Amino acid sequence: LIDAHATLLALGGGSWARLGSDGAWVPQLEARGVAVAALQPTNCGFEVAGWSAHLRERFAGAPLKTVTLRLPGGTPRRGEFVLTASGIEGSLVYALSAPIREAINRSGNVRIELDLLPDRSAEQIARALARPRGSQSMAKHLHRQLRLDGVKAALLRELTDAATFADPQALAQAIKALPITLVRPRPLDEAISSAGGVRFAELDENLMLRQVPGVFCAGEMLDWEAPTGGYLLTACFASGRAAAEGLLSWLDAR
Repeated sequence: LIDAHATLLALGGGSWARLGSDGAWVPQLEARGVAVAALQPTNCGFEVAGWSAHLRERFAGAPLKTVTLRLPGGTPRRGEFVLTASGIEGSLVYALSAPIREAINRSGNVRIELDLLPDRSAEQIARALARPRGSQSMAKHLHRQLRLDGVKAALLRELTDAATFADPQALAQAIKALPITLVRPRPLDEAISSAGGVRFAELDENLMLRQVPGVFCAGEMLDWEAPTGGYLLTACFASGRAAAEGLLSWLDAR
């Protein structure tokens, strides 16, 4: 037992249990009357209701490059992501993980729209698809006219019906706004970082817990949408410095 004059807690979120960030501190602070927002995954992958066996077996792990994703009513965001056996993940998905997660929390699922060919308009795509294909299969026609094949073509086939695939106008619209319904985030322990944590209302301007004087908090255990990479590290270091300065000032005042 250590009887400290002051303590700075930097215990992480809940997304790296194997390295110690398992959120085990949450009930201990709650028992002291500290309000903690539930830890949730962010910068994470999401699951669909279920891909077909063909898509899972042939294309799980395949990257979709130069595409855009858009939430309902949102602005398209460009980048790339990976098709997984259970859904989607990758940098473009991580960038939208917070609004996707919150939409699922509200409604139980969310339908996002994937633009497979963001550099071409629906009209250009429809004109290309309307060109005669003779005895060629639609798969070869898509490749020849639009260079659309591989995982993109497979996902297009997965998420459209036969009538849409046979209609150049409807297929062009599907290529520009292919709907993917996401039903849940991947588990917290698989996420790059976590949202939730000690609510800022529980902290004073020096990041000291109002309910537990002399105890300061910093880093990913604070209630914020922890970003990924260098941004996360920089913010954690910055909050650690702010909390440490607050701790020293509190000790000096005593």
